[in-house]
Amino acid sequence: MKIQADALLFDNDGTLVSSLESVYRCWTRWAEEYGITAEEFARVELHGRPAAEIAADLLPADRVAEAVVRIEQLEVEDVEGGVHLLPGTRALLDSVPADRWAVVTSATRRLAEARLDEAGIRPKTLIAADDITRGKPDPEPFLLAARRLGVDPARCVVFEDAPAGLQAGRSAGMTTVALTTTHQAAELHADIVVSDLSAVSALVTDGGVEISVGD
Repeated sequence: MKIQADALLFDNDGTLVSSLESVYRCWTRWAEEYGITAEEFARVELHGRPAAEIAADLLPADRVAEAVVRIEQLEVEDVEGGVHLLPGTRALLDSVPADRWAVVTSATRRLAEARLDEAGIRPKTLIAADDITRGKPDPEPFLLAARRLGVDPARCVVFEDAPAGLQAGRSAGMTTVALTTTHQAAELHADIVVSDLSAVSALVTDGGVEISVGD
């Protein structure tokens, strides 16, 4: 399958890189520090959501700000050795000009830059939790990325592994490609579903970027 686009928008964790072991290690420690039971913690969706929203689901409002600072500290300190490139990431990013793609993450800018740097990825355009008022599944992060790149949202392709991110991409009017790196295919509502970015290639043309998607 081929898709004609002007820009590619990538989630980070679970799409470009994997830091899932670090995420669960840090959040488990955080939950213990804040006296959150395993049952309470298990009921909350972690992946693809801003830390502030997760903390707000679990703690009184007056404790959320300090709790967000604490989880960011834990995760940044755990970055070294805890972030790995996923299959296909390097080849795909290297094939697309820097002004044709962006990273759109629910992490804070400090944490996102730490993880990306550890993996050797340096995007020209990065949309992080600090840049938006409503996180995924709201379309705001992806619409902001399109605006920063100067492209029509309808000409953007979103690459995501989490249901919240895919919903955000759909709501933004963008083509969505789901990766089954962290969820089963049945959980992912997208235009196309692939195993990882090794199934995707891109060719820059006069009309934009031609994306080829395999199985």
